[in-house]
Amino acid sequence: MTLRINQLAPDFSAETTQGAISFHEWIGESWAVLFSHPKNFTPVCTTELGAMAGLDDEFRKRNVKVIGISVDPVDSHVKWKQDIKTATGFEVAYPLIGDKDLKVAKLYDMLPDDAGESSEGRTPADNATVRSVYVIGPDKKIKLILTYPMTTGRNFDEILRTIDSIQLTAKHQVATPANWKQGDDVIITAAVSNEDAIARFGSFDTVLPYLRKTKQPQA
Repeated sequence: MTLRINQLAPDFSAETTQGAISFHEWIGESWAVLFSHPKNFTPVCTTELGAMAGLDDEFRKRNVKVIGISVDPVDSHVKWKQDIKTATGFEVAYPLIGDKDLKVAKLYDMLPDDAGESSEGRTPADNATVRSVYVIGPDKKIKLILTYPMTTGRNFDEILRTIDSIQLTAKHQVATPANWKQGDDVIITAAVSNEDAIARFGSFDTVLPYLRKTKQPQA
């Protein structure tokens, strides 16, 4: 299965550090971030899970649930959580999915179908492609996919920034320009006429016939 933006996120049932879940049911009316790791007790991933835990309040403000997944069993996740706290100072309060049979990794197009059916004996290099981030909306559709190499720690401030953009642009007929952050000007989409833009946004600047900027709408 090849995943694309705006496609329905595959549903699944799994065991986690907080018990059994059905993924779509777990998301509920919230947004969700599913982020994956190739192996427990690896250095970069240890820092990443701690960094995500440290941003718990920021994700809550945005009505975003966070869930991690590693190609390892749940009991291994529980042991790993102590190392994460030691290394980063943050307690992992979000659930971690156990994927020892590789089902979720395959379902989300992170491993090929012929990768086998067990995490036993696999190295981080074998699972190098299990380094993805999926942002999923309340409609259960995929809004963003990012995949990182094993040697590059993820920038979770950037993930928050993209969520801010996705949530803003889902509510208003605007887009966000390069390097946009909260409070910056936004782009009015082509679907909005000049007359409608004045009614909606009050005023705007025409940079090019197809590029109109205005102040960020309020939530």
